[in-house]
Order: sequence, then structure tokens, then C-alpha cells
Amino acid sequence: MILSTDRLILREFERDDWQDVFAYQVDPLYLRYVPWTNRTEQDVRAFVQTFINWRDERPRRKFQFAIVLREEGRLIGNCGIRMNTASARMADIGYELDSRYWGRGYATEAARALLTFGFDKLALHRIWAECIAENTGSAHVLEKIGMHNEGHLHQNEWMKNRWWDTLLYAILDSEWLALQRSHQT
Repeated sequence: MILSTDRLILREFERDDWQDVFAYQVDPLYLRYVPWTNRTEQDVRAFVQTFINWRDERPRRKFQFAIVLREEGRLIGNCGIRMNTASARMADIGYELDSRYWGRGYATEAARALLTFGFDKLALHRIWAECIAENTGSAHVLEKIGMHNEGHLHQNEWMKNRWWDTLLYAILDSEWLALQRSHQT
């Protein structure tokens, strides 16, 4: 399965993708808001293999895509949409990028493609996302794609020997449809 945007190709993972993922996951900037403090080759190989395994599940509930620059063919991150059950009609989204590509709108473009896929192809009713409250860049992406802040959860994530606040965002299919209509006029 492949999703396309103006500048990106979102494609299924391949085994050899672990090398590109490893290259950005060892970056201290990347590691700031994720649970792990370092990454090994084995960690990243298992990480990528998980996504490869998901595509073989039937019925399929989880879609994780490599984010590839259309012009260069370079893998710069990944993004996904995940349902708890195949009939849930609700899913969460997430994304991560190589820090060298932050601030260029790629996360927004990928996340918007996930919403389009979720509402148009998976017929979802609600899509939600969570981010660490201190990760203002990620919160900004969620707001730019039309998601609403539904809550600020205080110290609900234990990670790296401390409690972190998280933000909860969501958008309904009717809200997404209204956004699409407003962009057409």
C-alpha cells in the first residue's frame, strides 16, 4: 500500500529500512520525547519487523508507513494509523521524523495523509493522537491538520525517570469533511 502527497511517498516498510531508521533514531534530538534513551541495531531491526508483521494481519488494524521524500527517495521517518479492532471506527495516529527534516512541513503533510486515509479508506468516525506536552512541534502539527485539543493530562506518562504531561487531540469524520469542503471553496 502506498499513500502519496505533493512531496512524500508513504509506503510499507521493507526489511532494509532499518538502517535509515537507525540513522535518525540514535540522534539525541529524536530521543528527547520517546521512551528509550538509546537504540541498538537489534532494537531498530525489531521495530521495523513489527511494522512488516502488521501488514500481514487479517483483518488489518495497523498501518505503519515509511515516510520517503518523493524527489530523493530518502526515508526520513515513519507514520501510522492504528485501530484497536478492525471494526473500531476509531484510530490513533503517530509520526516521527529525522530531526534534520523538522520544521519543513513534512510531519504535517504525512499526518494529513493519515487523516485522509483513515476517513476516506477506513471509514473511521474518530481519529486521535497524543503527544508529550513539551513537544510543541508535534502539538503544532496536530493543530495544523485540524485536530482539536481535547485535554491536557497531567503527569500521566512515566518515561526517563520522570512524569510527563501529555496532550490529547482528536478530530471527527464530520469535522474533517467540513475542513475539506472549506478548502475547496
